[in-house]
Amino acid sequence: MNQDKIEYFRQVLHDEMRNLLGEAGKTVSEMTADNVNFPDPTDRATQESDRNFELRIRDRERKLINKIKEALERIDQGEFGVCELCGEEISEGRLKARPVTTLCIDCKIEEERKEKHH
Repeated sequence: MNQDKIEYFRQVLHDEMRNLLGEAGKTVSEMTADNVNFPDPTDRATQESDRNFELRIRDRERKLINKIKEALERIDQGEFGVCELCGEEISEGRLKARPVTTLCIDCKIEEERKEKHH
């Protein structure tokens, strides 16, 4: 992969991380500012359910942030865009769809097939 494409993906990953970290900060500030005590048990239950849902989303985003950090490390090490199973280059289209991927489409399909059978 040429240097321009590498830099393109580095920027995409940095932008995504910046967006995710911004959302996480917004959630923290909203939750700390949202100290409304609803007298109605149904309202309290709804608020609690909404908070739990928000925290599950943020947990998934935290995992994605870790994957982004790993992808940026692969860029720094010159390993970005190379399938970790077969060693072939991952297609640019796949990287554009999922820049944190570590598997080419053929290896990913095979991995999912094996998971399905177990």
